[in-house]
Amino acid sequence: MNEWEKIAKSFDATRQQAWKECIDFINRMHGIGIDIGCGNGRHLKEMEKRGDAVGVDIAFNMLLMAKKNVRKATLIQANALRLPFHSNTFDYAIFIAALHNIKGRDNRMRALKEMKRVLKKGSPAMVSVWSKWQDRWRRRFMLQASYKWCELGDIYIPWKRGEHAMRFYHLYSMRELKRDVKKAGFEIVKAWSVKKASKKHADNHFVIVRA
Repeated sequence: MNEWEKIAKSFDATRQQAWKECIDFINRMHGIGIDIGCGNGRHLKEMEKRGDAVGVDIAFNMLLMAKKNVRKATLIQANALRLPFHSNTFDYAIFIAALHNIKGRDNRMRALKEMKRVLKKGSPAMVSVWSKWQDRWRRRFMLQASYKWCELGDIYIPWKRGEHAMRFYHLYSMRELKRDVKKAGFEIVKAWSVKKASKKHADNHFVIVRA
């Protein structure tokens, strides 16, 4: 079973609040939006207030959680690497805390390019990823950079709230995130980092881009 299928219920119990950064972005949007890797739909609840909203996730059980959290958003099980939509469909997109769960840079680039494909030309998107140099794993990745035993930033992180599962993450530097969204064809409008749980070093990177 996919780890996200396994932990969907306990994930939902601990992820009810939308992030302020996302709310601020969504509140400036109009038209039809897509949430790629929507999880339990916590940001879709904000999106559907602004117009039509579509949530996509690869984990069916996550979509079951989202179904009880949203009122009218459309929910579709799909892989971010192969979005089942025509090109130039959406007026805006969010890809929050999900890109970093895709294994392999080629696949992450493909997901970013898919997001660009389904966006109308000039439309905005917000992407967030976990930071490589946050307090918790800073020393690990410094050692990994020295010994190069895998792609720098790759890690498996256990989920221990109820069910136990090992979740794949590729943690980013801001430089790497900017490089990848540019290579996917986006223009960067804004980029910044925040501390959600870390005390010294930022643990989340955000970019707002334009297709």
